[in-house]
Amino acid sequence: MKPTIPSGTRDFSPKEMVKRNFILDTIKKVFVKYGYEQIETPAMENLTTLEGKYGEEGDRLLYRILNSGPIVEGIRGQKTEVSLSDLTEKGLRYDLTVPFARYTVMHRNDITFPFKRFQIQPVWRADRPQKGRYREFFQCDADVIGSDSLMNEVELVQIVGEAYALLGIKVVIKVNNRKILSGIADAIGEKDKIVDITTAIDKIDKIGIDGVNKELITKGIGETTLKKIQPLLEFKGTNTKKLDILENLIGNTTDGKQGLDEIKFLLNTTQNCELDITLARGLNYYTGTIIEVKATEGTFTSSICGGGRYDDLTGVFGLPNTSGVGVSFGIDRIYDVMNELNLFEKLGLKSSLTKVLLTHFGEKEREYCLKLASELRKNDINTELYPDLTKKIAKQFDYANSKGIPYVIVIGGDEMSSGELTIKDMSSGTQEKMKINQVIDKLKK
Repeated sequence: MKPTIPSGTRDFSPKEMVKRNFILDTIKKVFVKYGYEQIETPAMENLTTLEGKYGEEGDRLLYRILNSGPIVEGIRGQKTEVSLSDLTEKGLRYDLTVPFARYTVMHRNDITFPFKRFQIQPVWRADRPQKGRYREFFQCDADVIGSDSLMNEVELVQIVGEAYALLGIKVVIKVNNRKILSGIADAIGEKDKIVDITTAIDKIDKIGIDGVNKELITKGIGETTLKKIQPLLEFKGTNTKKLDILENLIGNTTDGKQGLDEIKFLLNTTQNCELDITLARGLNYYTGTIIEVKATEGTFTSSICGGGRYDDLTGVFGLPNTSGVGVSFGIDRIYDVMNELNLFEKLGLKSSLTKVLLTHFGEKEREYCLKLASELRKNDINTELYPDLTKKIAKQFDYANSKGIPYVIVIGGDEMSSGELTIKDMSSGTQEKMKINQVIDKLKK
């Protein structure tokens, strides 16, 4: 049998895991710095928890889990017709936000509100695999629930900016507000077609204004509405200019004015965001601020982070009127961006976490290395001992090179009798003799 893995999934080698863990550890440190606490939820949830939260497309992309054999056989013995709900009651989680809302309601008496949590776990979507899009991938979320203060949005934007700066990725943080979209829909009399309108406008760089207008006509947008929309097709320039366009278009619509006030506060307080009216995000639960982050270098055009405000996601689970806001870092896309731009190398990340390899010429030397390894590890120096007996030092050096281990200590009869260790820098090839305390000082640096 030829070994394979499902399409849209990936194996990760030890060297790749060093890079992935670097990303996760970097973002996790930022989360903790801002007071977020970690939770985990099960890989599978009841379908009643997942369905109806992500829109029609999201429901279509849910991975449903078949009930176990005995349950299905029992159903067949009782029914002549078997429905889908008889066969599957659970599904793999589609994201981390809906499980977080379910968790919050179930544990409401054990947590302190506002509740600031982060979560780093895999999610699954039955999507068509392509560059930057996988069926199994990790999400890295930070959310605040139980507070409607816009300071939470400000803090999340700060977290996003700080995390990507530490990772060396230059990004643009785009923001919008669902209430602004609602206000536009009211003003132009097309409440049911605002997503079609924003989706078409988002293509303006590819198909131009004429192309956008043609697409809008095919979506059923009439001439009168088309004229009202034209200012949005010129939606460029500074945030101030864009806000002026929106104020003239939206007028006195209640949702629109509230959305403009909220977005003005965010733009004025953070001063590193770009207003983008085309942001609508496909998830049904966003009600206010919408955030999307894209890399400004490289070939990846997909977002590498996104999120927004949801005012009553917990309501469906029995905890109404509890507002939340959060962002999700796309770890797999971040990894791909950093690989393409060689950012791991630019940040000085080593391919191996092992700092030194102990090599030897024979059994006595290997025993000596065992004590030496213990001493190095007591000083928090990641150390390996070459396990096999061989007099070929070159073979042991090849092992160090293949793993990217930066230093090698060679132990022979002279080193054992003198107590001076021969340490070799594998990148420069230079060797020097040192006492154990000097070696420890050098490797700790």
